[in-house]
Amino acid sequence: MDRPVEDFSLIETLRYEPEAGFVRLRLHLARLQRSARRLGFSTPKSVLGNLEQAVAGAATPLRVRLTLKREGKMEVTTAPFVPLPRDTVWRVRIAATRLDSADKLLRVKTTRRGVYEAARAEYRPDEADEVLLLNEKGEVCEGTITSVFLEDGPNALRTPPISAGLLAGVLRTELICQRKARVGRIRLDELKDRTLYVGNSLRGLIRAQLLWN
Repeated sequence: MDRPVEDFSLIETLRYEPEAGFVRLRLHLARLQRSARRLGFSTPKSVLGNLEQAVAGAATPLRVRLTLKREGKMEVTTAPFVPLPRDTVWRVRIAATRLDSADKLLRVKTTRRGVYEAARAEYRPDEADEVLLLNEKGEVCEGTITSVFLEDGPNALRTPPISAGLLAGVLRTELICQRKARVGRIRLDELKDRTLYVGNSLRGLIRAQLLWN
C-alpha cells in the first residue's frame, strides 16, 4: 500500500565507477532538481559533495542511493555493485497490476512504490527477472525498476511517452537525447515479434525475453 501523498521522498540511484566516477551524473542531478521544484521540495544543497563523500576511497563499483525529503534532508547510502555480463537476457512477464496514466507522480522517482511492489509480487524471483506494467488503456509503460525499449528499425529503439504513465528514466533520457531512441506508444501485441530491451541508469540496456503468461 502506498504511503500518504505527503509522506514520500525523492530517490536517485546511481552507479559509481572508480575510474569514471558517477555514471550519467548530470542527468541524475537535473532530474532531482526538476522533481524537487515541481513537487515543492526544498532545493537540495551540496548534493555533489554528499555523493563524493559517500564514495571516498572506493576501489570497486558501487550502487549509490540518494534520498531527499521534502524539507531538504538528504541521505546517501552505498552498496557493492556487480555489472551484468554483456550477454545477459532477462526473463520478463506482464503484470495484472495496472498503472493510472493520470497519476503524475508516476513521472517522478519516489519512495511511493506500492504499485511496482504489487506488480513484482505477482511472480516469484525464479519466474521473472523483471515485470512489465501496462496502463488502464492496455499500453506498455515500464518495468518495476526499468524503462522499456522496443526495436523500431535498424539501430533504433522506441520507448513509451511519459504521458502513458511512467518514470522519466535517466537512461531513457540519454538514449532519446542521443537519438538512439524515439518516443512512441507501444501496444502489447507489438512485443510478440520484435526485439525487446529493458534498462536503467544503474544496469544499462538489457536484452529481454517476454514470457507470455
